[in-house]
Amino acid sequence: MKHRMKRQLRRVATERPYQIIAGTAAALVLAGGVGTALAATDNTPVHQENAAAVADLAPRLGDVAARSEARLAAPSPSSSPTASSSAATKATADPDVTKKAKPKPPSTKVLDYTYEAQTTYWNCGPAAVRNALSASGVETTQDAMVAPLNAGENGTNSAEDTTRGLNRMVKGSPYRTRMIPGQATPAQMDQLQADVVNAISDGRAVVANIVGSATDINGGWHSFPGGHYIAVVGYKDDGRTVRIADSAAPSLPAYWMTTIDLANWMGTRGYSA
Repeated sequence: MKHRMKRQLRRVATERPYQIIAGTAAALVLAGGVGTALAATDNTPVHQENAAAVADLAPRLGDVAARSEARLAAPSPSSSPTASSSAATKATADPDVTKKAKPKPPSTKVLDYTYEAQTTYWNCGPAAVRNALSASGVETTQDAMVAPLNAGENGTNSAEDTTRGLNRMVKGSPYRTRMIPGQATPAQMDQLQADVVNAISDGRAVVANIVGSATDINGGWHSFPGGHYIAVVGYKDDGRTVRIADSAAPSLPAYWMTTIDLANWMGTRGYSA
C-alpha cells in the first residue's frame, strides 16, 4: 500500500510539466501533500484530507496553467489594432509638402501691343483703352470705345469709366479701379508697382489717368495741365520702372518712367489695373 501510494503521488506530481508562471503556488501545495504522504509509515494512515487534496490537485493545476497560457497569449497593448489605426491616421493627415508655390513674376516684361495715336484732342481715354486692349488680343477702335467710356468733347471723366470700358471687352471683368485722392503716399506707390506687375504678368495693360507734368528716365518732359490718359504696357526692375504708350505724341509713342513718378503724376486721379 505504501509503495503504491508513493507511485501514484509521483505520477500525479510529474504527469504534466507545468509552466513556471503557474507552477510556483501550485507546486507548494503539491509538495506539502506529497511530503505528508511520504512521511507516513505503514502504521500511520494517510489522512483523508491530504488524499483529497492530492486527488483534486491535477485539475486545479490545469486550470491555473490554462489561465496563465491565456494571459501569455494576450496581445501587447503596443501592437493593438487601435494603436496601429491611430498611427496610420496620423501619417495620412500629414500635409502634402510636394505642392509647388506659384511662380514668381519675371523681373522684366513688355506686352506685345499695337499703337495708335489719338484721332482728336479729347479722345485720349478711348485711345489709351484701345491701345491697352490690343495687348490682350482684343481688336477695337477708338470710336467704338467712346460710348462705353461716356467720352465726349470734355474728355473721359475718370478711371471708373476706363475700368468699366475695359471690363466690357475682356473676359472675367478682371480690372479694378485704384484712386489716388491727393499726393501719392509710399503705400500707394507700392500698390501701383504690385498692380502693374500683376496685370502685365496676366497679359493685361494698365490705363492711367494723369494730370500735370512728369519727366521720364531719359529726361523727357511730359505736361498735361488739363489731364490725360496713357497705357502702361510693360515694366522692368520688378516693376520699379514702367513702359508707357502715350497716344498724344506719335513722334514719341513710348517711354520709360519710374513707378514713383507715375504715382505722383496720377495724384488726384487714378488708374485701371
